Amino acid sequence: MLVLSRKKNESIVINDDITIVVVEIRGDKVRLGVEAPKEVPVHRREVFDAIRRNEAAEGSKKPADTVDPAEAAGEA
Repeated sequence: MLVLSRKKNESIVINDDITIVVVEIRGDKVRLGVEAPKEVPVHRREVFDAIRRNEAAEGSKKPADTVDPAEAAGEA
């Protein structure tokens, strides 16, 4: 893990197209701004983890009577 020190209004750049800016520092909280292309998802870790859990749960809910189109066409 790379650890950087930044002050208010300072930033870091990731891969030429993502910028993280320190917007505010108040006590033990730091507010960050993220500038990234719209196709790059940006989430807080707890939201990211919840999305992954939901995706995993949806993947395991495939009904037993669902037929794979490739199997139905004899391609499997």
